[in-house]
Amino acid sequence: MKFKHYFIFEPKAWIGEGVITLNMVEERLNFFTKWAVTEQDFAGKIQSVQELQISGISENMRNELTFFDFSENKFSVEMENLNIGRVVGVGVFDEKMIAWEFRENDLNFEGYETYHLQKDGCYLMHAEYVTSDQFRTQIDGKLWQPPKTIEDSKDQKNETDEG
Repeated sequence: MKFKHYFIFEPKAWIGEGVITLNMVEERLNFFTKWAVTEQDFAGKIQSVQELQISGISENMRNELTFFDFSENKFSVEMENLNIGRVVGVGVFDEKMIAWEFRENDLNFEGYETYHLQKDGCYLMHAEYVTSDQFRTQIDGKLWQPPKTIEDSKDQKNETDEG
């Protein structure tokens, strides 16, 4: 039986948290992340936006990822952000894991991300990136789907308070 991944392959929101280790800073920084994944379009592309809020850094980081050229267990991925520009990589998946990597590009930026499906439907993730000036970033965290009705719960509470 092949499990169907919801992360990336379904239009859903995801949230997560974890720790980022930068080799230029002697400390581990906590982060919070939000993903918004859209439905696959007519060309077979899945658009997503990942926002990262890192403790101690005032500006949020935003990555736009597009997943495309899906086959039985492979895909292509394009990532764009203000710091690195646009980079294209390759991804693989099976019933328990989704992963992608960026390497051999003109931006002197390479790395990979892995997402391991857990029994409760969340994902444990690990990523490592390095730039040509040897800045290394290591990320370890967990992603899960947010409670379904956060906004609905607020709306219902307001209606109850008013009534």
